[in-house]
Amino acid sequence: MSDPVQKLIDFQPRNEFFVGIDSDGCVFDSMEIKHKECFAPMFIKHFGLQAASKYARECWEFVNLYSKTRGINRFPALSNALELLRNRPEVIARQVQVPSADAVDEWISRESKLGNASLEAEVKGGNDSLQGVLEWSNAVNDAVLDIVHGVPPFPLVRETLAKLSSVADAFCISQTPISALEREWGEHALSGYVQLIAGQEMGTKTQHIKLAAADKYPAHRILMIGDAPGDFKAAKSNGALFYPITPGEEERCWQRLFEEALQVFFDEKYAGSYEEALLSEFDASLPAEPSWSV
Repeated sequence: MSDPVQKLIDFQPRNEFFVGIDSDGCVFDSMEIKHKECFAPMFIKHFGLQAASKYARECWEFVNLYSKTRGINRFPALSNALELLRNRPEVIARQVQVPSADAVDEWISRESKLGNASLEAEVKGGNDSLQGVLEWSNAVNDAVLDIVHGVPPFPLVRETLAKLSSVADAFCISQTPISALEREWGEHALSGYVQLIAGQEMGTKTQHIKLAAADKYPAHRILMIGDAPGDFKAAKSNGALFYPITPGEEERCWQRLFEEALQVFFDEKYAGSYEEALLSEFDASLPAEPSWSV
C-alpha cells in the first residue's frame, strides 16, 4: 500500500495561492454531535467511567469543544481528558479509578501519524497495552458512521469554496480519518472544490501544510481556515496566515470571509492589522482552564 503522505509531497501548485480548510466545526457543524453523541459515550463505556459519567462528559467536552485544545487529535484528547478527570475533586471524593494514559502517551511520543491504522499496527506488533484504546477508537468510528449524517455545511461555505477554488489551490486539512472526511464532503458535493482531502493518516495539520504548501508558495499567499487553536498553530508553524471560524459565531465568520476577508487575502493585504484583529477576537473565545479549576 502506498503511503498517503506522498500525495502531499508530490502536489504541485496550479494557482498562486493556497488555502487549507479544516472540516469538523469549520465547514460542517459536526463537532457537537460527534463529541457529545459518539466520542463522550464511548469514552465513558470503554474506560469504565460510569461512576463519574457526568464529570467524564464535562472533561471530554472541555478538552474537545470548549477550550484552547478544541479540535486536537483524538489520542492526545483522550490523554488530556483522563488527566483532567483524574484530578477532579468530585471524582477523587467518589474514589473512582480513572485509567492511566501512560501507554497512549508513550505511543504518542514516538508516532507521527496518530490514526487507527498506525495504532492497529502497534497493537498487532505486540503492544497489548493499547488494545483498549484501539477498541475505543474503532467504536467511535462506528458510532460516527451510524449517527453523523445529514449534517450540512454552514451557510455560505459552498459559495466561499466556489469563489476561492477558482483562484487558489484548496485542500481539506483535518485530524478526522480520511474515510469519514471523504464520506462527509462527498455527501454534500463539496469534494470537487478541493484538490486533496488530508486526514489524520497523513500526519498532523502542521505537517499537511508543510508538505503540501510551505515551500511551494510565498507565506503570505498561504491561508488556513479553521475553528481551533490547533489550526492557528499549524498555520503559524509554517509562517502562513490564519482565518478563524470562531466557535458560536460560525455563520458570521463565513459571511465575513465570503464578503470581505477572502478578497483581502487575494489582494495580499491580509497580514498585519487585519489578521491581528481577527485573531484577538478568536483567542478570547476559548478558555485555557476549565471553570471547575478557576
